[in-house]
Amino acid sequence: MAEELVKKIVEEIHGSPPQAVVAVAGAGSQAVAWLLGVAGASRTLLEVLVPYGRLSMIDFLGHELAQFVSAEAAGDMANAAYRRAVKLRESDQPVLGLACTATIATDRTKKGEHRAYVAAWDQSGCMVYSLHLHKGLRGREGEEELVSLLLIHALAEASGIGQDAGPESHVSLGLTENDGLERLWTEHPEPIELLLEGGVNSVTVQPGGGMLMDQTWQGAVLPGSFRPLHKGHDNLAQAAGEILGRPVIFELSVLNVDKPPLESGDIKERLGQFAGRHAVVLTRAETFRKKADIFPGCTFVIGWDTAVRLVAPGYYGDSTSNMLTALAEIWAADCRFLVAGRQDQGQYKALKDVPIPEGFHPMFQELPESLFREDISSTALRAEP
Repeated sequence: MAEELVKKIVEEIHGSPPQAVVAVAGAGSQAVAWLLGVAGASRTLLEVLVPYGRLSMIDFLGHELAQFVSAEAAGDMANAAYRRAVKLRESDQPVLGLACTATIATDRTKKGEHRAYVAAWDQSGCMVYSLHLHKGLRGREGEEELVSLLLIHALAEASGIGQDAGPESHVSLGLTENDGLERLWTEHPEPIELLLEGGVNSVTVQPGGGMLMDQTWQGAVLPGSFRPLHKGHDNLAQAAGEILGRPVIFELSVLNVDKPPLESGDIKERLGQFAGRHAVVLTRAETFRKKADIFPGCTFVIGWDTAVRLVAPGYYGDSTSNMLTALAEIWAADCRFLVAGRQDQGQYKALKDVPIPEGFHPMFQELPESLFREDISSTALRAEP
């Protein structure tokens, strides 16, 4: 393919909104060189990964693949790249994960066919390209170029360039009748279902009902079960926002440490309480250690009773070491806690009544009683007729 045509396509990619994490294994390195060789690459590329070895791939995906070169493997890699892109982005620009896994000509004879699978994963779905090569027609250099061209095409299509055009609209792959190229688009399930399946880590639900998956959040987070949402939550969010000088969002985890996951119907019922009032983010983070991964740099707004559980070894398998490790990892994520007092057995308990381990006091800040005190019990409210 003409070098100038590749450059033109890459320039269009760099001028489009999406940013990407790209992962390649087996082939596709030429595409990375093309992307980096044109000015503006930093507008497109967040990171490039080459998980070539088995352990490297396991570390990247979080699990072992049944088969390294397959459509399923490419989809898993693209999903992992997308998750990485969400974590690395610094703005609200759209992101995508682009991946390639391939087995092509090398310095030894291969018994199997030469093939490549390219996948592009974004918020709405995943496109997988399955390329079966005319074995023996091209050397390694030729097959590498072909796979890299397919990667560039996939990135261009995922970036919205030349939408609704044919499979070779961006690049001429030069396929023969003995080559084969198939495309399969899979739309993601509804956001809440995708969250329950583990396809995304969070879903932010706007007051008007709109949903955004894996959105970053810069502010404070007020976690809870919200059974029900009551004025105490509203007033706590307001007071926390005033003292922190940051916006506060409510967070509801669909997973629980000692209870079954919430079902879709239950989630939607609780979301109904926020409709027209507040944004709420749904997560799969049942512990604050996991919440810190989703909300790095955030302050968690919690009550005295939650703070006590947070520093109790009993909630970490009766292990003080595990508790201290979790606190250290939360702190390493630049997260803090704003603690509101509450009444317990007729007495008002506050931050001073929390047995914070030595060295961790800077992580905790008290919300003064003068700014917030609501002696409201969700349990009592649920018991009301």
